Amino acid sequence: MDKNSLTRRDALRSTLVYAGAAVWTRHSARSFGFTSANARPRVAAIGTGSRWCQQATGVDGPHGSAPNFRKYGDYIAVCDADAARVARAKEIVKGWTGTVPETVEDYRAIIDRDDVDIIHISTPDHWHAKIAIEAILSGKDVYCEKPMTLTIDEGRQICDVTRRTGRIVQIGTQQRSSEQFIKAVAMIRAGRIGDVKEVTCSVGGGPTSPQLPAVSVPGNFNWDLWQGPAVSKPFRYLAGPNGETKSWSRSHYEFRWWYEYSGGKLTDWGAHHVDIATWGIDKTDTGPVTVTPEMVRHPVEFREGHPTQEDQYNTATEFLIRATFADGINLIIRHDGDNGIVFEGSAGRIFVNRGRLTGRPVEDLAQNPLPDGALEKVYKDRPLTNHFRNFFESARDRSEPVSDVFSHHRALSTCHLAGIAARLDRKIQWDPVKEQITDDKQAQSFVARDSRKRFETEV
Repeated sequence: MDKNSLTRRDALRSTLVYAGAAVWTRHSARSFGFTSANARPRVAAIGTGSRWCQQATGVDGPHGSAPNFRKYGDYIAVCDADAARVARAKEIVKGWTGTVPETVEDYRAIIDRDDVDIIHISTPDHWHAKIAIEAILSGKDVYCEKPMTLTIDEGRQICDVTRRTGRIVQIGTQQRSSEQFIKAVAMIRAGRIGDVKEVTCSVGGGPTSPQLPAVSVPGNFNWDLWQGPAVSKPFRYLAGPNGETKSWSRSHYEFRWWYEYSGGKLTDWGAHHVDIATWGIDKTDTGPVTVTPEMVRHPVEFREGHPTQEDQYNTATEFLIRATFADGINLIIRHDGDNGIVFEGSAGRIFVNRGRLTGRPVEDLAQNPLPDGALEKVYKDRPLTNHFRNFFESARDRSEPVSDVFSHHRALSTCHLAGIAARLDRKIQWDPVKEQITDDKQAQSFVARDSRKRFETEV
């Protein structure tokens, strides 16, 4: 740990002196092509669950970013706290590349390797910030699955080290590279719905669980390491007809429904839809001034913002939360309605989700199309491409990816604030300049969380 920590401190000092140039020089030579074996970036995967590749979980499903990632780079190492998953990941990568990758349980064994160019983070949410920050400070570019952080303070830290180092970091909010979402934002920019008054993000309701017994940890699973920075809790698991894991638990896919590791639907789907909403209303450098929980239901009782039971899922199941910006625009996050985003303006409204873009202003495009280049302008003046290629091109060109840490931090802060308001069941005031909750010390205490000893983040 001392050696790794010193390496990260040295990397940070170098960036302050050389404005980022010295840190990435040794990696950039391999980033200028995607086809030549000698030019393809070398990738280490940290976390090999279903968001990485569903087959690594033992489920023959289509989900995961690794199958797309491999088109542009080569995995040379895979890491997971679950030995069964990392063993399957090894075989998957061997099948792709013909080479057996290094397999490790603890990411610290690969974070400082000189032959790794990119860190691909697919861990549970509570690990994202620590690994991302340490990877950035070790001179790596990073692709991190959403949501980027567990707390607002973690987002500030990631923005700080990214700004200092000049590293390229893309967040896995792939809707930013989907044409219908880009077109929706371009229409708003072109005034096709007039002045935006309100945006509604329907993100779906959260699940409940039976009471989960504390059971012995499987022999292949390092539960202490999996918990990492989070507070240590008993391992809970109950087999049954639930989701891709066929169980209810505190781990793997089901971690999403525990505030100790995630924010429930508010940061799961919220990270996608609130990101697009924030992008669409051009608020990616600010935040709301008030967040009001008009209706919230949790599956367990809460006291002082904390669940009173430890044996059931505890994130919100139903909610209607209103975030209001200084200019009066409302951004509503709700559990019900058609999954997607409604933008309402003075001249019309549009609805967009992963399947469609609808509304009278959309129909009007047949007679009055957007000007040439309107979508590319929204896409940071670049040709539209898939989300993964956008990241690898950004790493090659040293340009900001479409889903950058700074805008994602602002959008995700709204999700986190909604979660804080939901947990306390009261309206909170937010200063988007100072990034502080005002006049509410208890609410402000949720902006950051203490890490468990041995798992603190060095910045």
